Amino acid sequence: MDTTGRGEVSMRTLRRSQEREQHERGKQQRWLTFPVLTAGALQAAGFGGLVLFNEDRLPPGGSLRSGPTRDLEIVMYVREGALAFRDSLGCTGLIQAGEFQRSSARRGVRRTASNPSRTDGAHVFQMFLRPTKAVLEPSDEQRRFSTAERRGGLRVVAAPDARGGSLRVNSDAFVYSALLDLGKHVVHALAPGRRAWVHVVKGAVALDEVVLTTGDGAGITAERALSLTAREDTELLLLDV
Repeated sequence: MDTTGRGEVSMRTLRRSQEREQHERGKQQRWLTFPVLTAGALQAAGFGGLVLFNEDRLPPGGSLRSGPTRDLEIVMYVREGALAFRDSLGCTGLIQAGEFQRSSARRGVRRTASNPSRTDGAHVFQMFLRPTKAVLEPSDEQRRFSTAERRGGLRVVAAPDARGGSLRVNSDAFVYSALLDLGKHVVHALAPGRRAWVHVVKGAVALDEVVLTTGDGAGITAERALSLTAREDTELLLLDV
């Protein structure tokens, strides 16, 4: 049944926090919103152009276990702490709390990342995107987006055209970050053929009649817009793919 007026059927995918695949190694924790597939099955993975969505909590000195890097782009968000990285080409750097990084990787380039602190944990989100180019040259771009920039609305942090000073991605994907106070209402329009994935980093938000809480995710297909209302002070990530 067409519920959109576009000849498309509106669909929603709900992934509760406890439904995610969870891995623990000592004090290190990882949650996978989408199951890890073999490299040959990546085309069928994830949700549209979003291949994987991972959340990690790293203890002091903990290492971030790498995901697939075969011609994928990664948008990484360090919410707490810091992350030091190095790749096999000799590139090194540090991503601090509040910063986002876009990295383009290709097969054969190894990348490692770890929490450099001896006392503090790190909280990291990784979004693996399917690029529009067949082969990507290894590169990194990093930017801080302040809480003031992200408060009260959807702030674009990555886009194909680097709009609004965002990171430039080689993927047909727009990544947004938002910090919403209790009762704040935001609407995100979806162009025909576009999908959106919403992930609640912390808090609670109503997606129309469905309430999403910390760690929950939801995918929206063939709808004109997303309507989100914060049920408490909330942080979320939204991907338009």
